[in-house]
Amino acid sequence: MVEDDQIKAQVSPFAIREGEIKTFDGKDGYVSMNQIVHKIDIGHINEIHFTILELVNEFEFITSRQLYQMLEIKGIDPKSQDKLNNKLDQLVKSKILTRYYFTSDDGKGIYRIYCLEKMGKYLLNSKEIECKWQPSDNTKPVAMIKKRLAGNQTLIAYLRKVKAFDSYVVKPVINAKVTGKIFKATGGSVKLTKNQKSIQFVFEVIRRETDWQKKIIDKMRLYKDFYENFVPGDSRFNSMPQLILICEDEKHMAETFKEIVKNGLEIPQIKLYFTTDLRQNEETLANTLVEFVLVDGKYKMENIELKLLGM
Repeated sequence: MVEDDQIKAQVSPFAIREGEIKTFDGKDGYVSMNQIVHKIDIGHINEIHFTILELVNEFEFITSRQLYQMLEIKGIDPKSQDKLNNKLDQLVKSKILTRYYFTSDDGKGIYRIYCLEKMGKYLLNSKEIECKWQPSDNTKPVAMIKKRLAGNQTLIAYLRKVKAFDSYVVKPVINAKVTGKIFKATGGSVKLTKNQKSIQFVFEVIRRETDWQKKIIDKMRLYKDFYENFVPGDSRFNSMPQLILICEDEKHMAETFKEIVKNGLEIPQIKLYFTTDLRQNEETLANTLVEFVLVDGKYKMENIELKLLGM
């Protein structure tokens, strides 16, 4: 597998491309549970397949590269990306998982996205593993899926590269008390602990989808409500978490910040930090965050060094 710091991409694979659509790449037809049970009985589907299934269930949408990294984190050696892809093919052919890729005027995407199928839910339920998947989940639009994939990449980067990493939540639920709305942080959250002191980061992924400016304004209003009325214990946070906005690229960070300021959605209780997809590929995350500071009446983008995010 190519290491993060060897990736030379200029544009994030999880950025929105014009006219992009999600294309089915799974298996049509019918597979019976008896056929799947037989494959389990003869060892063609084994514990590593079930671990893959649990990871897909946890993350909802995930790439094979992200699965490879998560298996390594769990102490499982996938041997190679090709061998993992073969296992994923087995699960797709058995309709336990299904698969999609993105296409646009620029051609096919370079990666496949995996998500659950009905048989996968049955197998997880048989092991008494909670699975809230329903068929309509797989109909989610491109932008929602790419937000999840960018969030996955960030969570995995923190797992692999931050010594102070403690735990993560893929879909943290947050309560905006005054508006009475419950929402989810699209990029997940991480807890970092050093010298018995902990801090939590909440990640919100922003994509250049249709009406993205309106969507980030609506979401920031919810965050503003949450932070302005925060007391310890709210939404399971013992202390006020740090909000980090994950943008598509450097220019997108400035565009997003402009929308926040223009609409009076700064949050006085915290510093607002930004990052991008490609910054997660750095060897260390210590220099991957950005903030906008007022200098001589103009906002200037400045890199922040956070030693807590180093190894």
